[in-house]
Amino acid sequence: MRGTLGESAGVGRHRRGSVQHHTVKAPHMKQQHEGEDIYDQAYKGESEAAGNWSLVQAKLAEYISRDAFARWFKNAELIDPEGRPGVVAVQSDMHQIWIETNYMDELRAAFAEGAGIHCSPEVVVKGEPVPQPRDEPRHAARSARSKGVVKVVTPEQSTRPEAFERRLKRLGINPELDFASFVVGDNSQFAHAACSAVAHREGRSFNPLFIHGASGLGKTHLMSAVAQKLLESDPKARVVFLTAEHFANEFIEAVRKGNLDSFRKAYRQADVMLIDDIQFLAGKEKTQEEFFHTFNVLLNSQTQVLVTCDRPAPEIQNLEPRLVSRFESGLTVQLQPPGFETRVAILRRKMEQWKVSLENNVVVHIANQIKSNVRRLEGALTRVASYSFLSPETMSIEKVDQLLGDLVRDENTQLISVEAIQKAVADYYGLILSDMRSRRRPARIAFPRQIAMYLARKLTRLSLVEIGEAFGKRDHGTVIHACKKVQGEMGRDSEVAGAVEKLRASLERRN
Repeated sequence: MRGTLGESAGVGRHRRGSVQHHTVKAPHMKQQHEGEDIYDQAYKGESEAAGNWSLVQAKLAEYISRDAFARWFKNAELIDPEGRPGVVAVQSDMHQIWIETNYMDELRAAFAEGAGIHCSPEVVVKGEPVPQPRDEPRHAARSARSKGVVKVVTPEQSTRPEAFERRLKRLGINPELDFASFVVGDNSQFAHAACSAVAHREGRSFNPLFIHGASGLGKTHLMSAVAQKLLESDPKARVVFLTAEHFANEFIEAVRKGNLDSFRKAYRQADVMLIDDIQFLAGKEKTQEEFFHTFNVLLNSQTQVLVTCDRPAPEIQNLEPRLVSRFESGLTVQLQPPGFETRVAILRRKMEQWKVSLENNVVVHIANQIKSNVRRLEGALTRVASYSFLSPETMSIEKVDQLLGDLVRDENTQLISVEAIQKAVADYYGLILSDMRSRRRPARIAFPRQIAMYLARKLTRLSLVEIGEAFGKRDHGTVIHACKKVQGEMGRDSEVAGAVEKLRASLERRN
């Protein structure tokens, strides 16, 4: 979680020492109910450690999916080297890396709530040394696995000072999200250049810098890269790095406790403010007012502000016009979905980083199937690489399609957004985009707007209420009426039917 200067971060990795199997003494033992289903009762041991692990598994099964449990935790064991609780042994490096990256919060909670063991869990590989407490991060390379299709190693040990790494963690900054790891393509070249200028203190005219784009395109990555470069250049810089949600929560807490002065001092005396997901402030009038005044203070003192959002500022509903105006007063840049060449480059960069090797035709196929965002692309690579690592089966295109089936289906649906539909209909009928959301009702606007609602109902998974919201806060009854009207006109008028089908085909081809 991203946060302010004093916020804590996640669990790091450790070097391994020698594995010894002992029992764990839990503060509180709970009895497992007879017949309880813990995803086929993965482990039933008679030892105290096995009993504790069963309790942890029972709780863990409530937090994650059945498939994730079976894949990553089924063959794990709880060990007790030198009386240390919470050491989980797994079967491979891939299991260790994946669990450390994705499930440490769930594992920590499962130990506490399931077995009454309050600890910071550690994940080790069976048969390899267990780290000593407070040891340095491990960085030894691993040997290639059985068939040599995939080789996985952990990241190299950081050369940065420990104090710097600790500060990044306090700020909630992921050290891996830096400029070196960001793949620049035509979709992101302008945004990358603007962020680089800000990071090198060359972009004072870019204040504020407002970056918008759909989820998973790299907004947070660029924001993290800027923060790291600024801190490297000036370790004493007062960098505020947080989400709009965190700002809102801290403001509410400051009001409740009556310490607004301290809250304002923490933010208004910053040297740089980087705030993610500003759309979260929509509809929160008091928080918007507080942020507006903080924003003004920072800009007046020439403090650099970088803001990210999932849409252009004017399209944030229930956001005060004066805030929209402030956001538009600096430089606004957009991140687009990556093109094919960029997607391939991103996959190859991740494969290099993870030390993963896949056939070129597999990489190209993944890039052709997953187009919408980088996060989903990396998730697809993880799924394919994990299967290849764990299975003796040779990876084929057919197997890739099987592994990514649900991602591809979601991809094809989610690529068609309400905004894309509104723009396509507005362009087709010679209207402006704002007509799709306006309250005006002349026939030349009303019927095209109804067509856009009809297409949104057919081509997206949004509910009637969500579609109505996207069309100027109309209710679901209006959407139902629009769909019936268009359906009826299509049956009576071949020109209307042709226009709707042409628009639909055009939108689907853009996938």
